[in-house]
Amino acid sequence: MLDENQTPSGGIPLGPENPYGVWVGIGRLAEGEEGSFAAELEGLGFASLWLGGSWGADLSRIERLLEAGDRLVVGTSIANIWRDPAAEVAAAYTRVAERFGDRFVLGLGVGHHPQTEFNHGQYARPMARLAEYLDGLDAAEPPVPIRHRALAALGPKALDLARDRAAGSLPYLTTPEHTRIARAALGPDRFLAPEQKVVLANDPAEARALARDFLKYYLGLPNYVNAWLRLGFEEADVRDGGSDRLIDGLFGWGDSALERVKQHREAGADHVCIQPIPREGRSVLDELRVIAEELY
Repeated sequence: MLDENQTPSGGIPLGPENPYGVWVGIGRLAEGEEGSFAAELEGLGFASLWLGGSWGADLSRIERLLEAGDRLVVGTSIANIWRDPAAEVAAAYTRVAERFGDRFVLGLGVGHHPQTEFNHGQYARPMARLAEYLDGLDAAEPPVPIRHRALAALGPKALDLARDRAAGSLPYLTTPEHTRIARAALGPDRFLAPEQKVVLANDPAEARALARDFLKYYLGLPNYVNAWLRLGFEEADVRDGGSDRLIDGLFGWGDSALERVKQHREAGADHVCIQPIPREGRSVLDELRVIAEELY
């Protein structure tokens, strides 16, 4: 468990006064654009950036993002435990944290079986392996502080680990109902920052088409499918590209898109990481400029 000197509020500077951040996949951020991107996010008022991808010990792009800002908190989403040894990741964390302090959060997770080709398919006992990996981070010299790491937790066992072995949880591709469940599992003092996808298109057919195209990759990942089934979706919802019910449950779109973001806050999230799905001819930043105008 966290001790009195390792509370999330003491390690992750994101709270009620700065409740919104941004989630962006590494593929949407070109090499060399980190500085201008981070600076604009700060200027728009966003408090954090969670950079999606399968991270290991190479945190150079994270460092370039942190260098460009004064306040922006940057996190990995996620450092995949199957990729690099815990000792190497701990050393990389220490190097970045020595420069940027609590503005860097090490987001960790087990990834997905179909993605783990670099581990020769050895995706066995993922929760036990995650616990062992956290042991390695604790044993490193210096260790990765509990208050500066968060877990990508969807199911009950992962949420228990996030409560007991990390500052909190970074759920991805979930619903406000999951946020309520996660808050109950984590307790009141752990950090909870769900990601929420947003499509600003108002036409239902256009919005759902954009969402469905984005979702098709994730429909092949059992961890997500199982999480949706636990939330009450049915087998029919996860077939044939996803039902409208599933799309509408996972994506905020149209005029009410940002109401979905606020629903996570009402359900107990400390912070919400907004991932815009750009409309045709528009960039992530184009959409974030519109979102910022409505939020701030």
